This record gives sequence, structure tokens and C-alpha cells, in this order.
Amino acid sequence: MKNAKKQLALLEALRHDVVSGAEQLLGAILVRGNRRARIVEVEAYRQEDDPGSHAFRGLTPRNQIMFGKAGVAYVYFNYGCHWMLNVTANAEGRAAAVLIRAAEPLAGLEEFRELRPKVKHDYDLLSGPGKLAAGFGITKKDYGIDLFDPSSDLRIEAGAAPTKIVQGIRIGLALGKGEEIPWRFVDGDAGKYVSKPHSAA
Repeated sequence: MKNAKKQLALLEALRHDVVSGAEQLLGAILVRGNRRARIVEVEAYRQEDDPGSHAFRGLTPRNQIMFGKAGVAYVYFNYGCHWMLNVTANAEGRAAAVLIRAAEPLAGLEEFRELRPKVKHDYDLLSGPGKLAAGFGITKKDYGIDLFDPSSDLRIEAGAAPTKIVQGIRIGLALGKGEEIPWRFVDGDAGKYVSKPHSAA
């Protein structure tokens, strides 16, 4: 019951505001089958004032899910190389999403290793959004999954909040795409599990 209340509180935070909701996603657990990992790095994006958001220029077939309810998986293919997992946020009609950038593996290590066979160190299994999607086998088929439904194959569960949070600018955005906006949040005690540069934590 306690965990269910924490789960609901996390979803409500995402519904209320993508930026504060993103911060509260740190420490939550991403789950698929036996694989479990603690979210340690996220970035927030929203339509109204953020040129880095996929929804900044309005509704498209790809981003339409960002305009819907909070807590749903927005999955897209990035640079023709990697799938990326995002969690929709804000009230319906106010497009926003949180990019899950990195996580600390907790369980299902053998499965993570099988899906990422070239990785030498376990701390690098999920240390980036493309790596995380590969480790969880996330693809286009996961687009639209309700991540807060306990019966979902891919889901988010409440976890312990970090004791220290580091805030900074988002990574990899082109000039003029909101590269100066400080909406990247990192678990300050999980530096080796986050995407590079590791100095962010």
C-alpha cells in the first residue's frame, strides 16, 4: 500500500510539471521481467518554451503521444542508431516528456549482459539513453505503454529518492535548441552509472 501511494505521488508530480516531475523520477525503478534498474539520470523537455522538445513546433504523428496523459512511454529512434525511452508528463494538451538517460542495474544482470555483450563493466550497461533502451530491449513496440500500470511489461515503480541531486544543462543539443536550459538531473551519488561526462555527478 505504501509503495502504491508513492507510485501515485510520482505520477501526480509528472502530471503537474515535467521539470519537478523529472527530478522526482530519480530513484524510481524501471522494470521489465527480471530486469530492474534504478533511474539515476533524466532530462526534462516541454513544448511551450523549449526548442529542444520534439513538440516545440506542434503536433505531429510522431509526437502526438506527448500531448496525451502523463506516465506513458514515448519511444523514438535517434540518429538512425538508438531507441530512446521517454515518459510523458504535464496535463493533457501540454506536451512534455522526460528522457530516461541512465540507470543503475539492480537485478537481471545476465539478461542485461546478453543484450549488451560488448560491455566490459556492469556500471556501463545502462549509462546512456541508447544503452538503457538496448539493455531493456526497448523498441517502437513499446511506444504508448502505460509505464505506471502494474501489469505493463515495461513499467516504472517507486523507489528511494537520492540523497543528493545535481542539476545541469542537457546533453547533445544543437545551438539554439535550448542547450543552456538546466533541466538535466543526476543522482549525485551514482556518478559511475550516468552518461558521460561523468563529471556531472
